[in-house]
Amino acid sequence: MAKSNAVSLAQARRIAVRAQLLDGSATDVLSTVRRLSFLQIDTVAPVAVPQQLVLWSRLGASFDPAELDRLLWDERKLFEYGAFIRPIEDLPLLLARMRRPRGKSVGERRAEQWLKTNAAARRYVLRELERRGPLLSRELDDRAVQPWGSTGGWWGNRNVTLMLELLHGRGAIAVAGRKAGQRLWALAEAWYPPVDPVPLDEAERLLDERRFRALGVRLRRGGSWEVHPEAVDAPVPSRTTLLSPFDRLIHDRARMEALFGFHYRLEMFVPKAKRMYGYYVLPILRGDRLVGRLEPVFDRKANVLRVNGVWWEDGAKPVSLDRPLRDLARWLGAASIER
Repeated sequence: MAKSNAVSLAQARRIAVRAQLLDGSATDVLSTVRRLSFLQIDTVAPVAVPQQLVLWSRLGASFDPAELDRLLWDERKLFEYGAFIRPIEDLPLLLARMRRPRGKSVGERRAEQWLKTNAAARRYVLRELERRGPLLSRELDDRAVQPWGSTGGWWGNRNVTLMLELLHGRGAIAVAGRKAGQRLWALAEAWYPPVDPVPLDEAERLLDERRFRALGVRLRRGGSWEVHPEAVDAPVPSRTTLLSPFDRLIHDRARMEALFGFHYRLEMFVPKAKRMYGYYVLPILRGDRLVGRLEPVFDRKANVLRVNGVWWEDGAKPVSLDRPLRDLARWLGAASIER
């Protein structure tokens, strides 16, 4: 056990890397997701979507994305909620959050009023999902009597999509699959297993505890490190891998800079002429240090993994990237690597 009162920066780094299973100790998809607490979902995929790339960083080319789908849609040991994939054990905790009282913020009050005004459309959506589900959003009619877009906002007239999002956020419906990347919707009671309710305060406490356990250490005010009681401090093997911009080791940029002295920003939305590095650059993790960054792009049409650039941190000794790039290419199914 690591002691929370005497933790050096070097210890904090080791603990963080180990807690995130980036030390080579990950063995399978399910136990990895359980340990990480959740995977963030995104559709941006110059290399691969982040929910898959995060697992590759830990499991290597042995990771089969079909296993993630099987755990989600066949075995239902994982579930999708919002922009995250979570272990099904977290469902009672998330349901407490979904079913919490609403109306504290302006946005919540507006959404509640919109649902009330469009009560008939809400009943129609739930009825159709019960009768014909799972369904794609485009398979449902827009029966809103008051469009959300009538009061402005980026939603425009996407009333069916908004209705589904609000019902999902309130625990009435669930994501029951994906078809060409689009979500399939079903009634929550038809998809989720029956679970006992958890009080909201207890649910939030347990979710925070699981996040803390997954991180291993968290930064206190004043710059000291708080260590989770179950965290383990031991040497980290000299393993080299690449990290998704959405990886939880680096997702909190302030925490990442405090741990690794590594300044990193995703430059997707930065004009090309103003980028310091590239469009979708991945940090290079060597053991328990971030030593550089690399911009890979998988050209699916040519079936080639291209490396547009490599940048090493000041004072870092360049390391061979042959093995992680070969592993990444093999996992992607790329026929060759261009550097």
